[in-house]
Amino acid sequence: MARISVDRPRITPFLWYDEGVAAEAARFYTSIFPNSRIELGDGGADSLEREELAVTFWLDGQRFIALNGGPQFSFTPAVSFFVRCETQAELDYYWDALLVGGEPSRCGWLRDRFGLSWQIVPDVLGDLLASDDRDAAARAMTAMLGMQKIDIAELLRAARGDAVESV
Repeated sequence: MARISVDRPRITPFLWYDEGVAAEAARFYTSIFPNSRIELGDGGADSLEREELAVTFWLDGQRFIALNGGPQFSFTPAVSFFVRCETQAELDYYWDALLVGGEPSRCGWLRDRFGLSWQIVPDVLGDLLASDDRDAAARAMTAMLGMQKIDIAELLRAARGDAVESV
């Protein structure tokens, strides 16, 4: 079996955008995530201005390809990108940045301005939902289902059985 280079992962998300939007999307996403960059073609920065057919970019070390495909296809929530966050500040940052021009949904989901779905989720949510205390897990789940952007403190209060403040 051939070895896969760390620089060239075997699986790369390939995103179909309307014509002329791929570079804009790549710039938007790489401005949000650390360890991100746009791979420039032979034309360097000019290639983005010419709006190439495809743009390769990296988000936090993950390679993506954006295609200027046209209006035939659009994104649905059936495919989303899951962003794990350790703190509320980190969660707030990604939620607010990706939501610019987009729309919030429920349970930490949002659609960005290009129609791509994202889940902005704190690590603690998985721990709470997997708790051996099934009542605490159920309370955390109920609290999460009532949220758009996830509030970690609210989840923890719900899991403990504390009165949940109305938002």
